[in-house]
Amino acid sequence: MQSYLPYLANLAVSVIFGFSFLFTKEALHVLTPFQLLGFRFATAALVLTGLRAVRVVRIEYENKPVRKLLLLAAFQPLLYFTCENIGVKLTSASEAGMMIALVPVVSALLGTVFLKEHPIRVQWFFILLSVSGVLLIIFMQGATVVDSNIRGVLILLGAVLAAGVFNILSRQNSLEFRPLEITFVMMWVGAVFFNVLGLGQAVLEGVSFKQYFLALSDTRAYMAVLYLGILSSVLAFFLLNFSLAHIQVSQSAVFANLTTVISIVAGVLVLKEKFYWFQAVGAALIIAGVWGTIYFSADHNKSVRMGKDYINEMTVKKLGRTDDG
Repeated sequence: MQSYLPYLANLAVSVIFGFSFLFTKEALHVLTPFQLLGFRFATAALVLTGLRAVRVVRIEYENKPVRKLLLLAAFQPLLYFTCENIGVKLTSASEAGMMIALVPVVSALLGTVFLKEHPIRVQWFFILLSVSGVLLIIFMQGATVVDSNIRGVLILLGAVLAAGVFNILSRQNSLEFRPLEITFVMMWVGAVFFNVLGLGQAVLEGVSFKQYFLALSDTRAYMAVLYLGILSSVLAFFLLNFSLAHIQVSQSAVFANLTTVISIVAGVLVLKEKFYWFQAVGAALIIAGVWGTIYFSADHNKSVRMGKDYINEMTVKKLGRTDDG
């Protein structure tokens, strides 16, 4: 059962992220994107700080290279969410979705280069099968007309690369930090950065400091902030960091495509949206892709060990250089 925990963690992340779209959509009626991100990460940071203060969770950084986590946080949440927000604004929803769907492929490629984790040929097939399911849904929903904005597409590519690099850094840092320690730094960095951006935007638009926070009095706003802050940030990122500490980057990243399936289910069940044939086909391709990637990992433990040995080797070499100095 323990060997399945990372996969169950990824499944939970997909469910949480899938339903987060409903809350985000409602909150953006009363909050700006950076304001919502600021409140979201501030809530997450305060919750984790409170749990740490009463010793419900253990978060310790003594004699640990925290600067490594600052680098990780620069990619996720800072660079990823900034690029995603700007990219979505400059492109169509279809283009944005198609670009973000490339995260599992980019993550697998980066894992091959930097962690020496080599998915076998059949796993590559299933990773691409999962991506094709996402692309089918997005392409059919967005029709065949794509009004491309090259600047927006390049910025979205920045988000894809940021997500891929985060997956690599999280896996590397898992040797020195517990998942909660990684998540704690991510939440505080996000809270400071996005609130600075949100408040800066408010000042430029003539919104007072008081009005900035009074927006939370709206039910749609505070319900979304609680869901996104506690579940989508604290719990989801903890589970994601936990997963990346135990399984290959390519296996963990492919679960991101399940979020598309969950968001469709949430829309049908909660918002009573229509369910189309191409959504069923796309969902089947995504689920088959995730299943195949996991199933054939059973024949791929050697590659996982190679990746871990490579990280350990790099860590030992670095420590050796430090001791010599």
